[in-house]
Amino acid sequence: MTKQEIDLLRREVEMLVKERGILLKAVGAAAILIANSEPENIPDAAVSAAEMLSEALNALPEETLQDALKAIQRQRQ
Repeated sequence: MTKQEIDLLRREVEMLVKERGILLKAVGAAAILIANSEPENIPDAAVSAAEMLSEALNALPEETLQDALKAIQRQRQ
């Protein structure tokens, strides 16, 4: 690999790590929102979206969800 290719890969990895951090915060916030929501208090228009969000969160590996919750806890401090 050339130095230019290595630099390009380094920038790509750095960008992906930054995006992962942002996504973890979004996932953590979504998990907290769903966990603290009472189904009867969710407006009918939002029920479908809440169900999709809940299914997506449940499909995440446990480690990823834990990382997401930790990212939110760090942001709250």
